[in-house]
Amino acid sequence: MKSPMNLPMDLALGKRPAGRTLMTAEWLLAHRDGGHCLVPRGELVIENGDVIFAGTRFDGEVARRIDFGSALISPGLVDLDALSDIDTYVLVTDNQPGWAKGRIWPRSYVERGPYEMYSPEELAFQKRFAFGLLLLNGITTAAPIASLYYRQWSETVAEFDAAADAAGDLGLRVFLSPAFRSGGMVLEAPGRMTPVFDEERGLDGLADAIAFIERQQGRHGGLVNGMLAPDRVETCTLGLLRRTMAAADDLDCRVRLHMAQGPSELETMRTLHGATGPQWMADHGLLSERLIAPHATYASPGDLQLYADHGVSIAHSPLVSARMGSILNSFAVCRELGINIGMATDTAPPDMLMNLLMGLVACRISEKAPDAVFSANLFDAATLGGAKALGRTDIGRLAPGVKADIAVFRLDDPHMTPTVDPITTLVLGGSGKVTQAVFVDGRLSMLDGKLAGFDIHAARQRAQRQFEGLVAKYPDRSWQHPPVSELFPPSYPILI
Repeated sequence: MKSPMNLPMDLALGKRPAGRTLMTAEWLLAHRDGGHCLVPRGELVIENGDVIFAGTRFDGEVARRIDFGSALISPGLVDLDALSDIDTYVLVTDNQPGWAKGRIWPRSYVERGPYEMYSPEELAFQKRFAFGLLLLNGITTAAPIASLYYRQWSETVAEFDAAADAAGDLGLRVFLSPAFRSGGMVLEAPGRMTPVFDEERGLDGLADAIAFIERQQGRHGGLVNGMLAPDRVETCTLGLLRRTMAAADDLDCRVRLHMAQGPSELETMRTLHGATGPQWMADHGLLSERLIAPHATYASPGDLQLYADHGVSIAHSPLVSARMGSILNSFAVCRELGINIGMATDTAPPDMLMNLLMGLVACRISEKAPDAVFSANLFDAATLGGAKALGRTDIGRLAPGVKADIAVFRLDDPHMTPTVDPITTLVLGGSGKVTQAVFVDGRLSMLDGKLAGFDIHAARQRAQRQFEGLVAKYPDRSWQHPPVSELFPPSYPILI
């Protein structure tokens, strides 16, 4: 990637520049009258972590000017289910069925005693590494998500204290607390799973999460924000979810609960409660605008209407859903119902632009119509929709008074030739690799693939070693404990 020609010498990674900074580029995505608007050769001025001007021409004095050239200056992207892991889900993409590949604990592993497959240092590292990748992809606000399959039970306060520090060090806005659950699925026989519950363990996890939020809320200049994260609707008891939603009211924070996302969940919920997850939650008065619900790919029309009636936001992760053969039915239907949709990556790579394209394609296929949805609708979801889901009006847009959370996307990449409308160009042909610069709270968090105080290339080698160490432990928690070579065979035979 090439830097702007006139990058000021006093602009440093990890620092918020003193005084007013004016940025310009071929295009600016500003906010007017309730929506985004494109400003050719627009100017954006930031000061002390806030936007003070977004429009055609700023007449005031500035300390420095940056011309990013053939680029789009955009609000930073909001990721409601942001990978904070070294992704293990990619292992099952071409290795099925998932229950046989370590995705569900077999009874033999449960009886032996589940254990933490990463050390505390490895858990802290994976958060920092994942946060760096989010910034490289133009994501400025993230609600972290990680797998619980390789955990002893749930996430720990210690790793999230480390995550909060990583967000502060790297310059990423986060909404988080340790995930918790009161149950889990156990594999009894091929394809036959039963839920096992320990409600006290779930309540202990909730108490830890509440204490974490009370202690961490607002740290690092407001970059660290609380969000309660019960695991999945089918792994939570009614008592745990009632207390979770009550705690969210007390803490004035959001709750993310995975729901209506797969056939196993549907079967389990009907067996346990005689209803779908959304219907069960509604029956007990637990749906509200505080709730963010990934992924809704198995939501019935009635479920979607319940979301609309109660202000629930959907966290839409079209790439990870499509990889496993499901889609949201549909993005257009949800918009027509008035459901707020935010975007999420939830997998590696954490490429939001790739997800926007997949979301566009999936909706048009679902509706069998090329005009069912447009690039701007997906871009709105990745900015305004994500901000609304989190209850924020000061992120996801560029206008005076909002936070200076900014992503700069190059438009001169030869792989995106020709460039047309900048939003269409990025959604149809872009990827996170065209992200040139990221500012969070006015601080330069990423420039040309470089991060403040963190060598992502060296970290990538460590991440690969850590991933391979985890894969070596997969037989412990896989049905009948086959060797790794049988769990994850190569795509083609390997000649030696």
